[in-house]
Amino acid sequence: MITKDPRERLWASEAADYLQLSRSTLAKWRMRGEGPPYHRCGPRLIYYFRDEIDAYLASCDQGGQLRSAKAP
Repeated sequence: MITKDPRERLWASEAADYLQLSRSTLAKWRMRGEGPPYHRCGPRLIYYFRDEIDAYLASCDQGGQLRSAKAP
C-alpha cells in the first residue's frame, strides 16, 4: 500500500479554497457523487489529496464536464 504524504492532505474547507468553490458546492458534489475523490476520517471529517484534485481537474479539462468521484 502506498502512503501519501500527509502534508498534501487538504481538509474540505482547504480543498474548496484550492478549487475556488464554496464549501457548500463541494458538499453538494459529494452528496451527488460528483467532484474529486474524497476521504472520511469519522462521520464528519472530510479530506482530499491535492494530487487527486489535480487529476480530477485534468480529467475535466479533457472531457469538458464534471466527472464522478466514484469509480466506474
